[in-house]
Amino acid sequence: MAIQYFWRHPLAEQVREEGRRQGLEESRKRGHIEGWQEMVPRILEWRGIAVPDVIRERVTACEDLDRLEVWAQRAVHATDAAELFAGE
Repeated sequence: MAIQYFWRHPLAEQVREEGRRQGLEESRKRGHIEGWQEMVPRILEWRGIAVPDVIRERVTACEDLDRLEVWAQRAVHATDAAELFAGE
């Protein structure tokens, strides 16, 4: 009687492969989010605008990639760090 262990079963391989793909996708997304979290305050600093800790903390706490991108666009034209959040 042959015993086929589940972890060797084709279905188990398929589940593992799907998990790997999801993990890579999540890792890439996480990397993009972290990149924007670092870039937004840096843009302001490059432009000579002070970034208070409360602003930096709000940016680094944000997990919304679209919102971070909007804040980066605002950082390019802002005259004060608080302008990142104008209208929110």
